[in-house]
Amino acid sequence: MKKIQHFVNGQLFSGNSKRVGKVFNPATGEQSAEVILASTKDINDAVANAAEAFESWSNKPPLQRARIMFKFKELIEKNSDELTKIIVSEHGKVYEDAKGSLTRGLEVVEYACGIPQLLKGEFTENVGTDVDSWSIRQPLGVCAGITPFNFPAMVPMWMFPMAIACGNTFILKPSEKDPSCALRLAELLKEAGLPNGVFNVVNGDKESVDALIDNKEVAAISFVGSTPIAKYIYENCAKNEKRVQALGGAKNHCVVMPDCDLDQAVNGLMGAAYGSAGERCMAQSVAVAVGGIGDKLVNALAKKVETLKVGPGMDKQSEMGPLVTKEHLEKVKGYVDLGVKEGAKLVVDGRDFKIQGYENGYYIGGCLFDNVTKDMRIYKEEIFGPVLSVVRAKDFNEALNLVNKHEFGNGVSIFTRDGDSGRTFSNKAKIGMVGVNIPIPVPMAFHSFGGWKRSLFGDQHMHGPEGVRFYTKLKTITSRWPSGLRSDPEFTMPTMK
Repeated sequence: MKKIQHFVNGQLFSGNSKRVGKVFNPATGEQSAEVILASTKDINDAVANAAEAFESWSNKPPLQRARIMFKFKELIEKNSDELTKIIVSEHGKVYEDAKGSLTRGLEVVEYACGIPQLLKGEFTENVGTDVDSWSIRQPLGVCAGITPFNFPAMVPMWMFPMAIACGNTFILKPSEKDPSCALRLAELLKEAGLPNGVFNVVNGDKESVDALIDNKEVAAISFVGSTPIAKYIYENCAKNEKRVQALGGAKNHCVVMPDCDLDQAVNGLMGAAYGSAGERCMAQSVAVAVGGIGDKLVNALAKKVETLKVGPGMDKQSEMGPLVTKEHLEKVKGYVDLGVKEGAKLVVDGRDFKIQGYENGYYIGGCLFDNVTKDMRIYKEEIFGPVLSVVRAKDFNEALNLVNKHEFGNGVSIFTRDGDSGRTFSNKAKIGMVGVNIPIPVPMAFHSFGGWKRSLFGDQHMHGPEGVRFYTKLKTITSRWPSGLRSDPEFTMPTMK
């Protein structure tokens, strides 16, 4: 059995833990590897290496750090097929979807290549007579990222390229369900010229997370995952005086107006609800049908969901792959059972989906509910699977109210031909990312990603300008050089004259 190790101080590292987790191929249900789960000592050793590396890495000119990012970008492009296949083998998503997620991560690397410009400070000459003042951004120290199973390349790449380009060192704890991609990225970073200890990968579970939170050398933690864990990390990082950005759950709505291009809305919903088997924090799991468009929307969706091509991720015909684990498959099926029990109409039932030759894979067909109400658990809770719920709203205001009263505020979209509806919705929606006739409004790398309400704990979003701010601290210097004349002491609040 293949054993997946850690990557610390520029080399593979087994640590001293005897605990292991199991890694499966979701398409077949077969175990493909064991992953070593780090002990607290393993985490502390990795942090100590990163802290030592920080002393020299933080003093590297930003231009030198950028050149390594440029080389890393080149290596990702050169090895994109290998990285994509690693994602498919452990996560299960279809090849093109995996490749697309790698590209979205690569965009952050491209943004980080501009770090010399992004770190430029501000200067004011003569804030007072012969007194100058300027502000600069300096790195924090050792930073850590805790990332989920659904994007084993993209989400880590939202974090570590910005962190290390800003002069920090980094500890990545990827999901133990699909850890291999992170290790390959670490190898490519080393090949790009990154010094040992600057980027480290440590596999683990809650013990590793707690060790990162408790370690005083870790200055900041970035997290993407469920809301309960995001809240736990946020609260405990605050107790340990760490900077933190913790992205939590989502229940992304798509408001479908009566005047919309129905084909565009249906096609957008199909990709947003069933792409990556719904295992996306930006998946649209609620369609809000406004006015009289509900029946047309449900009928059009049902036809497409029934013909959804589900299969192994490496099959070019597949539009949707399996779920990540057997346990997650049972959880999603349980939500479908619950929806039926709650009284929603199950228009398309994918629970008994099977593929010949892949009977042990973690497959479920697309599921479509109609007549879902705001009091049902399948409306309130994040299912994280290929389950789309249609809710009926009588008008625009009721639809907007549904969006704004939900506890999550990650992403939302509206499909309409009316400019006033689109503009008003964009302005009034209490959501971090809004799309108008765009099904999945994930910002580009030079903007920033993050939600509102219980979808984000912390003040700053990820990557883009917010990423630079999160991974640096501001310092302002005020300076006057003596002219040879000594002044008397001043005992009042200093003011500039």
